[in-house]
Order: sequence, then structure tokens, then C-alpha cells
Amino acid sequence: MLTVHHLNNSRSQRVLWLLEELGVPYEIVRYQRQPDMRAPKELRAIHPLGKSPVITDNCNTIAESGAIIEYLIATYGNGRLIPPPNTPERLRYTYWLHYAEGSAMQPLLLKLLFTLMPKRAPALLRPLVRKVCNQALTALVNPQLKQHMDYWEGELGKSEWFAGSEFTAADIQMSFPLEAAQARGGLEQGHPKAMAFLERIHARPAYARALEKGGPYQVGR
Repeated sequence: MLTVHHLNNSRSQRVLWLLEELGVPYEIVRYQRQPDMRAPKELRAIHPLGKSPVITDNCNTIAESGAIIEYLIATYGNGRLIPPPNTPERLRYTYWLHYAEGSAMQPLLLKLLFTLMPKRAPALLRPLVRKVCNQALTALVNPQLKQHMDYWEGELGKSEWFAGSEFTAADIQMSFPLEAAQARGGLEQGHPKAMAFLERIHARPAYARALEKGGPYQVGR
């Protein structure tokens, strides 16, 4: 049986959603974040880095969202949720599948880091830490994040989905950056096509089934 090692409020929610779209049977082993938001040490027994998502299937242990999606599509997809080879749509699919984690998440993670640091700094240092973090956000992070959000908006103006006119696993992969941008990046300001994308994916029955099975999911909600 394929097993998803599922950490609450994490990228592994995308894996559950993909499996629901494909109709693949699976079981869930649940892990809860620690108070500092890190994954529990028990995940290291599954993968040395102790991060989520991780799946186990047929004696294979696979980590990293993009690698998991590629494996599931190749193993269980039967041509579904991926454009035909040697097409412009397939090239776009491959690009977005890797862009989501390789480029899009970097400014979002920095945004989260520089927002949390002042709250967790010692009281006497908090004003200084807040000043430094605000400067980093203003000068570096927010402009980068806006550039990415504008990029998504422009690409979704070319087609309904990221790889073209058909929904694919690349849209599942891209869901997390857009949900994170909605939660903490101001995506709703001037990006109607990106917001409409989120409305479309949230309305999918498989997305709703994955939420039921995965439990509370607050990113972008």
C-alpha cells in the first residue's frame, strides 16, 4: 500500500490532492508540527532529513514534492494530468513543476522568516530586530515576491492553467506558492487571475476530499 507521511499544514497536502485526483488508494501516517513549527523527529526514521512530504511505495522512499509528483504520475497516471510529450504544454508543465519549489518558494520563505524573527527575539532586542527585518522586507523580499506574483498573473492571462488549457499536476504543484502568497504576500491585491486560479482549484472535488483526509490546513485559508 502506498503510504503518505503527512505533516499537518505542509506541502504534503498536495500529495494527498494528487492521489485523490488519480484515484489511487493510499494510507496516511500523520505527524504534527512541534511548537516551533518544525517537523517531529519521528519523520527522520522515514527519511534522514526528517521533512515532509515523503511517501513510501513498493520499497521506495521518495521525498521532495516535485520528485513525488513525477513518480506518481509515471507510476499511476496512465497519461493523466500531464501533457503529451514533445509539446509546448509539456515543456511548460516541466518548468512549473520545478519552478514552484526552485524559485517561487524562496521569497515566500524569507517573508515568513523576517516576519517571525521580531516576534521570537528577546524583548530588549526586539526593536532592533524588527527594524532590520523590516528593512530586509522592504528592500529585498517584498519586491521579489511582487515580481513573482506579477509573473503568475501574466502567465495565467495566457491560459486557464499553468501548463495550458488543461488542468495538470503542475497546477497542483503551484497551488502551495499561490496559497502561501494569498496568506502572507498580498496576492489578492491586483492579481485577479491568480485569485481565480485559487478559486478553481479549491472548488475541485478531489481537493475537498484531500482536505477531509489530511485534516486542518491553514496555508492560504
